[in-house]
Amino acid sequence: MKLIIDIGNSNTKIALFEEKNMFSSKILGDYCLKNILEFVSGHKVSSTIISTVKIINSEISSISTYFNAIILNSETSVPIKNKYKSTDTLGNDRLAAVTGANSLYPLNDIIVFDAGTCLTIDFINSKGEYLGGRISPGIEVRYKSLNTFTDKLPLLSLENSMPFIGNDTHSSIISGVQQGILSEVSSVISDYRSKKQHIVALVTGGDCFFFEKELKKSIFAEPNLVLVGLNEILDFNE
Repeated sequence: MKLIIDIGNSNTKIALFEEKNMFSSKILGDYCLKNILEFVSGHKVSSTIISTVKIINSEISSISTYFNAIILNSETSVPIKNKYKSTDTLGNDRLAAVTGANSLYPLNDIIVFDAGTCLTIDFINSKGEYLGGRISPGIEVRYKSLNTFTDKLPLLSLENSMPFIGNDTHSSIISGVQQGILSEVSSVISDYRSKKQHIVALVTGGDCFFFEKELKKSIFAEPNLVLVGLNEILDFNE
């Protein structure tokens, strides 16, 4: 049984894999060793990988030491060709997501959207070459920025229903944030498909189902894409 740990900005995802199949998973608010040991209780862990967007602290070090884990970094071998110029600044979540996408859709050109704290957009081609992408604010950050940097705009959050055009401040903010980010994603997909008609578009991250619902057949949600990619990287290093 392989233990996969993905420490993100907002929460931590952990999973157990048997070969390529995810056996179980959980989202943790606190990634302490005690919580992880409770999750793996009753299972023999043979190998572990940790991906973190945070600076490695004593708690992460203790988890790594206990499980003799690989901590993903720019020196870790990966099963794709990484052509990003500054590999030491590339987020582990972005690298794992494109690795996961390549394993699920081999020999395809793929756009990967990770819709979480940030909206990252990454491209990996049919040769398994990761070329780079974009980083912009995610939905929650867009809402918070309007409230933080203005005196009168309220703090809102993701809503299921949204107008195309707002007719008051509340609905105008929702339209601007949610329709705006949908337009951004839709435009990127259209631009790529004008060059590569059969490119696969995947979305992962906490808001992935929002994009799948609103953009329908244009994009497919893969909520565990980063975990799948980390499992592939762990296998590659074994």
